[in-house]
Amino acid sequence: MRHTSRSAVLALIFSLALAAAAAAQAPTVYRISFPAPEHHYAEVEVTFTSAPATLEARMSRSSPGRYALHEYAKNVFEVRAVDGKGKPLTITRPDPYQWNVTGHDGTVRITYKIFGNHVDGTYLAIDSTHAHMNIPATFMWARGFDMREVRVAFVQPPGSNWKVATQLFPTDDPWTFTAPNFQYFMDSPTEMSDFGVRSFKVTNPDGKEFTIISAVHHDGADSALDEYVAGTEKIVREQGAIFGEFPEFDGGTYTFLGDYVPWGGGDGMEHRNSTVVAAPVSFKTPGAARGALGTVSHEFFHAWNVERIRPKSLEPFNFEEANMSGEMWIAEGFTQYYGGLVMGRAGLRPAEQTMLSLANSALGVATHPARQFRSAVQMSQYAPFSDAARSVDETNASYSFISYYTYGSALALAIDLELRARSNGKLSLDDYIQLMWKVHGKPGGAQPGLVAKPYTQDDARDRLAEVSGDAAFARDFFTRFVEGREAPDYARLLGPAGIVVRKRSAGAPWTGLQMDRQNAATVGSLVAFGTPAFDAGLEKGDVIASIDGVAFTALAAALKDRKPGDKLAIEFRRPSGLVVKSTLTLGEDSALQAAPIESTGGTLTPEMKAFRESWLGSKVKK
Repeated sequence: MRHTSRSAVLALIFSLALAAAAAAQAPTVYRISFPAPEHHYAEVEVTFTSAPATLEARMSRSSPGRYALHEYAKNVFEVRAVDGKGKPLTITRPDPYQWNVTGHDGTVRITYKIFGNHVDGTYLAIDSTHAHMNIPATFMWARGFDMREVRVAFVQPPGSNWKVATQLFPTDDPWTFTAPNFQYFMDSPTEMSDFGVRSFKVTNPDGKEFTIISAVHHDGADSALDEYVAGTEKIVREQGAIFGEFPEFDGGTYTFLGDYVPWGGGDGMEHRNSTVVAAPVSFKTPGAARGALGTVSHEFFHAWNVERIRPKSLEPFNFEEANMSGEMWIAEGFTQYYGGLVMGRAGLRPAEQTMLSLANSALGVATHPARQFRSAVQMSQYAPFSDAARSVDETNASYSFISYYTYGSALALAIDLELRARSNGKLSLDDYIQLMWKVHGKPGGAQPGLVAKPYTQDDARDRLAEVSGDAAFARDFFTRFVEGREAPDYARLLGPAGIVVRKRSAGAPWTGLQMDRQNAATVGSLVAFGTPAFDAGLEKGDVIASIDGVAFTALAAALKDRKPGDKLAIEFRRPSGLVVKSTLTLGEDSALQAAPIESTGGTLTPEMKAFRESWLGSKVKK
């Protein structure tokens, strides 16, 4: 008897321990509903179990794919909390982003309302036609629950035909979905609407099949959606050919969450197994569906680059602070380059337009005044202040910052053309990004949403050394063009493609001024360092009274019959009323432009034509 009692007690203790362990890992459970979607708000309920004595509930301050602060707590209102028995709990606010809850019984259930009326990849938008949810902008979470499973139930508004599209994992209930952990949940945007759906399948070399879904909220005919999806399929297959395989999409699907309505917003935002693509257009407009494909191309490339080939500085993503990375020139810049290149390879953009767009973008970086202030790494680190960031005070970014999208695309072009030249066409940027994929992207994380081998700047340099077989070249390229502020010799690099680089306004006088569109005598923008206007002391807001003794009417008229090197007396008035007399020494515009050799009177050789085909031609095996 005694022995039996002891066994029973031990069994009971063991059972309680198992129950406690299970409870400790009980999922975080959400329920979201839309009582009056026309008023742009949702009601959210979230339940945390086995909560610490002080539950620290928070709204995110940043979002995957966005690197600035967005302060989502500003749209939260009417927050309440109860325990597992329904007893109201006291909430305190230690900071603007956090709600502390104490005095509970281990379970905390928080309810709140949240407003959202901005359609893009960063925010929450609710109206009578849909609910477009960026998860960090919508759902409160608690510290310490990072590895808990998440379970979320979406409630269909009464009388609506809304459905759910998301990369969250489905359950037997069509309105309930799960995520394996906090990072995956935060990275899973969701669209609820009466969207149109199309899908197609792709297959990897190992025979594994994936379904590519387009769930598109739009106002056009089915034929417009068909046109959009046909273009999307060309893009998807062309990008798969670059890497030789598709990522192992979790759940076997990848979803394009499209929002194309005139009252919407414009954006693209990458996620692990989905992307948000949006534009304020009507699919009733001829060509609108095809015109939206450039963003599709950019965002799908992120399924490899950023979502899996991920900078170590962004892994894991920090939802409490701005996220700074020196590798954005690769993460976004390479994606920008391939987004445009693939549009050409897929036949969705003319080849000449594709190559000139890529070339002229790079030339714009090469001659931009901002290169004297920041390298590609430093431009990348500026992202928290530029990536949809908002401020009231003026900045000098117009002449001190180049988007890491553009800067990175320029460096991607240089590496692509350099590898082709050094290998006699045997290597290209495709080989480099493939190697980055194999080493840093393909190895899976412990769970969906986690990356096992994120890369550093040194890793990226070492992979370039490996693919080129020349460590000195890789080290020199990174030292001069990535960490330094030099520009590659694009004239030399573009020559084999039959692209001529020349001055945009050779021999023409140049001041560096941009005049106000409404008042031709007023300097309309900040004056860049090193320009003739800067050296003369001119600045934004100054009003030019005369040049060379002649009353000023327009800049073009004042410069007529002038040439670089001319010194002109100039008189202008500051916003304070102070009159300034100075000397303006005209310069020559350093801006460059690319042109096909055949348009300049030169000859497109067979070698140049073959180079263009190798660079711009489709890689999909027929």
